[in-house]
Amino acid sequence: QVQLVESGGGSVQAGGSLRLSCAAFGYTYSTLCMGWFRQAPGKERERVATIDSDGTTSYADSVKGRFTISQDNAKNTLYLQMNSLKPEDTAMYYCAASSRTYCSAIYPSRDLSWYSSWGQGTQVTVSS
Repeated sequence: QVQLVESGGGSVQAGGSLRLSCAAFGYTYSTLCMGWFRQAPGKERERVATIDSDGTTSYADSVKGRFTISQDNAKNTLYLQMNSLKPEDTAMYYCAASSRTYCSAIYPSRDLSWYSSWGQGTQVTVSS
């Protein structure tokens, strides 16, 4: 089983930046794409960004141009660079791994069931 551990969350002023990391343990070739989700209190978990094994990425409209997803295969680590943060970005952020071939530009990948492994989450709080 692939184990995912997020880090890098914290509190930041609006307009600031954070970089989230997701370390994968027990990573196997069955993991073909990965993504970041977030969940604010009282709201459903939503897809923020995804990246396929070929490097193809996708972003929610709300974060496009501000967030960048990337991965370091040598370190088995997924990243989410978050710039120009807004209060509405406040949420628990989760990384996820999928056994599917594609996560990006695929509507069904918005569903949580697309992903087989989840991290414990890291809190991001953006103050105004």
